[in-house]
Amino acid sequence: MARGLRTCLPDGVFHVTTRGVNSCAIYLDDSDRWAFLGLLAECVERNDWTVHAYCLMTTHYHLVVEATQEELSLGMHRLNGVHAIRFNRRHRRHGHLFGDRFASWVIEDEDYFDATCRYVLLNPVRAGLCKRAEDWPWSRQARAR
Repeated sequence: MARGLRTCLPDGVFHVTTRGVNSCAIYLDDSDRWAFLGLLAECVERNDWTVHAYCLMTTHYHLVVEATQEELSLGMHRLNGVHAIRFNRRHRRHGHLFGDRFASWVIEDEDYFDATCRYVLLNPVRAGLCKRAEDWPWSRQARAR
């Protein structure tokens, strides 16, 4: 079955996620996570994104991003591509780091926005990594829209 065209997506707010190939770790330590967050900040600036929430897990990450469709695609290409190159170089590995292209869903209203941010922030709690979302050091929510 063919993938849907990204150009069919409207500009707006998106829930975006990317997983490691075969569910492999995409961060092995805090240095990887800090490097990713620095790269994310660069992509935010370069592609005029607003990040409303994010959560870095071991095998994947989630973002709630406001952007044009074009800037979302350009930024995600850079974010995943540069992270994979740096990760592979640092850990002396080769091959794909991410399993598929990033997944994205359009967030169409405030209720969906609130539910998505809650979902993103509660990921480490559901995974048993912490008891409360605010205890996870690798997630944040910006102020409400």
